[in-house]
Amino acid sequence: MRKTPPPEAAPRSLAPVNVTHLATFEAALASRPLHTRSAYLRDAHALALLAGDHDLARLGSRELRRHLATLHARGLSGRSLARTLSSWRAFYRVLQERDLAMTGNPCAGIKAPKAPKRLPSALSPDEAVRLVEIRGDDPLALRDRALFELAYSSGLRLAELAGLDIEGVDLATSEVRVWGKGAKERIVPVGAAAANALRAWLPVRSDATNPGEKALFVGRGGKRISPRSIERRLAAWAVKQGLGRHVHPHMLRHSFASHVLQSSGDLRAVQEMLGHASIVSTQVYTHLDFQYLAKAYDAAHPRARRKSR
Repeated sequence: MRKTPPPEAAPRSLAPVNVTHLATFEAALASRPLHTRSAYLRDAHALALLAGDHDLARLGSRELRRHLATLHARGLSGRSLARTLSSWRAFYRVLQERDLAMTGNPCAGIKAPKAPKRLPSALSPDEAVRLVEIRGDDPLALRDRALFELAYSSGLRLAELAGLDIEGVDLATSEVRVWGKGAKERIVPVGAAAANALRAWLPVRSDATNPGEKALFVGRGGKRISPRSIERRLAAWAVKQGLGRHVHPHMLRHSFASHVLQSSGDLRAVQEMLGHASIVSTQVYTHLDFQYLAKAYDAAHPRARRKSR
C-alpha cells in the first residue's frame, strides 16, 4: 500500500520588526547588481529566521556567533560562511545608518572559519590547444573559435568576454581593451592565433549582427551573446574535442595564467594581465606551476618513484 507523504512544515514567519529591517536593507541595496542584492538579502533573511522573535537590531556578537555556528553545523563551508558574514556586516551597517540606537556593528571582530584553499582547475597546454582549434567555416564555429582563442590568449573573465565591444579589439596592435572588476580598465595582448580567428569572424559578424549592435560576439538573434550561452557552447565543444571533462570559461583564464607563468616565470606580468588588484591572488598559479613540474618529473625521471619492496 502506497504511503501518503507527511504534510510539509509551514514556513516560519518572521518577527514584524525584522520584516521592517529586511525591507530597509532591500531598499538600501537598490543600486547594487542583481546577483549581489539577491545574495545579501538571502543571507539577511536566513539570519532573521535564526533570530526568531528577537529584534535583529538588538542582537549582540554572542548571538551572531551562535547563529554562525548553527549554519556551520548544518554543513556550510568556510567560504559560504565568510560570504554570509559579509552580508550580515552590510546589513548592520545599513541599520546603523538608519540610527536605530545601535552603538556598533555586532559583526565586528567575528571571523568565519578558514576555508581550505582550492587550486583552480587548468587545462594542460595540449588540452587547451585541442579545445580552441575548432574546425569549420560555419558562422557559429568561426565565432566560437574566435571567442575561445581570445579567452585563452588573453585570460579574460567570462563577463569581460560577453561584455566586449567591437571597438575594444585593435588587431593592428594585437591588443584588447576590457573593463574588469571595479570598472578598472586594462589592456591585454592578443596572440597571433586569436588575432587570426578574430579576422575570420569579423566579416561573418557584420552579416549576423543587428544594426547598431556594438558587441564583438553575438548570438543567433544578432544580439550580444550571454555569459550563459558562452558556458554552454564551451562545455559542448569540450565534449566534441574529446577532452573528457567539463570545461568552464574560467578554466581558460586559469590555463592562460598557468601556461604564461610556466613559460616566463614573471608573476607581476601575469598579475597585470589578469587584472588582479593584489599579487596574492596571482600567487595561486605558482602552485599550479609546481604541480605541472612535479607531474613532468614523475613521468620523466627514471628514479622519481621508488619501487615497492
